[in-house]
Amino acid sequence: MAQLKAGYLFPEIARIRNAHLEKNPDAKIISLGIGDTTEPIPKPITDGMVAAAAALGTKEGYSAKGGYGPEAGQMELRKTIAEKLYKGTPITYEDVFASDGSKCDISRMLQMFGSGRKIAVQDPSYPAYVDSSVIMGHSTGFNDAVKQYENITYMPCGAENDFFPDLSAAKSAELIFFCSPNNPTGAAATRAQLTELVNQALESGSIIIYDAAYSAFVGNPDCPKTIYEIPGAEKCAIETCSFSKYAGFTGLRLGWTVFPEALKFSDGSSVRQDWTRMMGTSFNGASTVAQGAGLACLTDAGLAAMGDMVAFYKENAAILKRTWEEMGYKVYGGTDAPYVWVSFEGRDSWEVFTEILDKTDIVTTPGAGFGPAGNGYVRCSAFGSRENINEAARRLKESFSK
Repeated sequence: MAQLKAGYLFPEIARIRNAHLEKNPDAKIISLGIGDTTEPIPKPITDGMVAAAAALGTKEGYSAKGGYGPEAGQMELRKTIAEKLYKGTPITYEDVFASDGSKCDISRMLQMFGSGRKIAVQDPSYPAYVDSSVIMGHSTGFNDAVKQYENITYMPCGAENDFFPDLSAAKSAELIFFCSPNNPTGAAATRAQLTELVNQALESGSIIIYDAAYSAFVGNPDCPKTIYEIPGAEKCAIETCSFSKYAGFTGLRLGWTVFPEALKFSDGSSVRQDWTRMMGTSFNGASTVAQGAGLACLTDAGLAAMGDMVAFYKENAAILKRTWEEMGYKVYGGTDAPYVWVSFEGRDSWEVFTEILDKTDIVTTPGAGFGPAGNGYVRCSAFGSRENINEAARRLKESFSK
């Protein structure tokens, strides 16, 4: 814990936002910072949630699904996730473990693998990968000169390499965190790129921890929605995902992680078996009500409603991307992901973040908060009402047009 150099990124941004409001109590803050959904959960899904809750008020319903549930999740949910989201892949329902979200599962995974592992991450990347690794004892110190934790391999992802890293740096890594579409850059890896990643992991014996949180936003047919579309991935990859961005479950908390039976440790033992033991020890199962809502997500009506929600946020991203481009900036992402990655080359991203907040009352996210390679960028989240997105575009054009 003492190695951590700052507070977790998003609470730190919230602290700065609150301080800004104290100084400017009349400011109408628009948040393009944390990737938190804003639109209501669609009715076909809330209907399922309500029905699950109401059933717990009956003797029959409580007998069926009340009390402690299975740590891996209700069988019906696990089977439906496998059938609807992993059709055509080697994944079966036995590989799917429902949980309270990917962020929680990432910490549990790192605990399961034990301290002192060699970790590799994209740079920039979701802060929980690095921070959780440090907390779990995988880092040996902090190098102030390069702003990196030691024993963690940072794989730079920038415009110069189309935001896909040189994987050779991770050949000695035991665990490789990889997110596609990437948070924060918005880059979605192609089939050829993920094939390169899988082949290297198979050759080196690394395990990939693949974060598919934004896979629903992928529109490019050349960019897989799950790593298990790549041959051999079931032998080297864990995939984690959730309903947070699919259906607005950021507060409801329901996700899943896939541990294929084909994934083995070097001694031939089952990684999935260890995860089953880990979950049995540290987790009592996802909320019964949340699982009812998750099942509703995967009905025909629920899938259609989630598709509409994703399309809404993608249009927000298109508006933001177009706005920055019209203002004369180099912009990335915003097509297959809900994030727009804006270049302020040569500038400190925390300074840019502060300037945007001071001039426009808009909260963004400084790229340096995602890793040293993120400096010089800011991330804009497309999660927001259309009214706020349009107003943000107006304010930005007024104050930051070149």
